[in-house]
Amino acid sequence: MAWQYWTEAARQGGWREVPTPRANPDSGNELRITTTASAVSKGTESLVHTGRIPARVETLMRAPHQLGDFPFPVSYGYLGVGIVDEGPRDWIGARVFGLLPHHSHHIVTTEDVHLIPEGISDHRALLAGAVETGLNILWQQPPRFADRVAVIGAGMIGTATALLASRLPLDRLEIVETDPHRRTLLADLGLNAVAPDDASADCDVVIHTSGSQAGLARGLEITGDDGTVIEASWYGSDSPSVPLGADFHARRLSIIASQVGEVAAGHRTRRTRAQRMSAALAALNDDRFDSLITGISGWRELPTVMDELSGSDRDGSGPARSALCHVIDYTGAHTR
Repeated sequence: MAWQYWTEAARQGGWREVPTPRANPDSGNELRITTTASAVSKGTESLVHTGRIPARVETLMRAPHQLGDFPFPVSYGYLGVGIVDEGPRDWIGARVFGLLPHHSHHIVTTEDVHLIPEGISDHRALLAGAVETGLNILWQQPPRFADRVAVIGAGMIGTATALLASRLPLDRLEIVETDPHRRTLLADLGLNAVAPDDASADCDVVIHTSGSQAGLARGLEITGDDGTVIEASWYGSDSPSVPLGADFHARRLSIIASQVGEVAAGHRTRRTRAQRMSAALAALNDDRFDSLITGISGWRELPTVMDELSGSDRDGSGPARSALCHVIDYTGAHTR
């Protein structure tokens, strides 16, 4: 038998037992993936878990291999790693990453998954989705030589984006983060992390990933004249207030949306999604990315993990606050 994780109602998720799928041996390109690990993308999956996907964007927000429809019941997720155990001979035994939900097995085609480069662990490969998003953000408004750049919000997306940006020849790169523990983590990675009140002004490009109204407001404050804020946060059904008064018009600021569902406009005619993902996987050849894995749980614990990561965490000390990439391990999920 096989297992699929489903969100049945708001804050109610669980595993469904299903027949073990088999790849069609006559298809020529169909694969069966036995999952070794998946990861929770906390921001989006918390919105799914709590039923806060706006009805008007339900179609746009579907994951590639999602089962069911928003709001419930739905089987969602897009960070999965596994081993090919059925399919064309030259694929057998390959380690692959795919935009796959939390299932013990998947039937996909060779075009749905990407080979994991040698030297990159299964767990680090789960960060490919975050790195792909960061790459797309940097393609959206590419920083130029000696630019001053700030990243606001050191979650999984913000930190991945900052690690990519740290390879560029910038004059200044600051990561603006409210949590002192995350600022310490960033400093250990060789990044310059500051509290919001200490953020430098006159930035050429500000990348906002905090998902908070306060973060966006601070981003506009530290953007220099004629500068650009790249808005990479998604707020679900919330409607943040954007401070477009004061000096927004006088200083000719710009806000550009960035969303990973499409290749950034500046590269869309020259890069496919597959090429973008291949670049993201190659970029993971950097040991610093292992620091983004902040927790590992067994697959049976996923319902509890999802609820914890979607919590309000008002005291600022629980998993919802501290988690970056939380890995789900599938050891024991393939036997009875």
